[in-house]
Amino acid sequence: MDGSQDPQDAQLHSLDARSLRGLAHPLRMRLLNALRRGGPATASQLAAKLGESSGATSYHLRQLAAHGFVEDAPERGKGRERWWQAVHQGVWLDQSLLKDHDPEVRGAADLFMHEVANTHTQELATWLGTRHDWSEQWNRSSDMSDWTLSLTPELARELTGKMHDLVKSYRALAPGDGAQDTGQVRIHTHVIPVRTD
Repeated sequence: MDGSQDPQDAQLHSLDARSLRGLAHPLRMRLLNALRRGGPATASQLAAKLGESSGATSYHLRQLAAHGFVEDAPERGKGRERWWQAVHQGVWLDQSLLKDHDPEVRGAADLFMHEVANTHTQELATWLGTRHDWSEQWNRSSDMSDWTLSLTPELARELTGKMHDLVKSYRALAPGDGAQDTGQVRIHTHVIPVRTD
């Protein structure tokens, strides 16, 4: 999930006030992330993975479906077993929703942004806690860096755009399924102003 990528990217779902309200719930965001990264699954499988009840996951999956984030994966279903899959690979949040005239929309946008930040924190903590389980090659290939620059807002936007373009260029380089030592890699970018006083 991303709040600043190109809204014209076909792999992204552009959030409007209605769909934002449908997504801005911690469990819904976790369910959507699980489907995007792990592929199609049932409500029961997701409940076990996320430590939730299947009733809760079923309800929230239906809400996600009503807002266009997930859909049935009919080629997976057998009998009464309902499989779900993500419709898009990410979302794009129009920053104007953070200042919408409707306080409910602003609240949903704030919750969304905080949940994205929580996800990033959890992923970093999981990596730090499990890095010894990974090969030395993966350990050498990981990164957790930060820099401080003096930029104008225009230069900060330019930097963000260039970083996104660089990451997108690696999609085309991804080796096919079954390539040796290929795994999902999570990339976080944060460009935020800070006070110096």
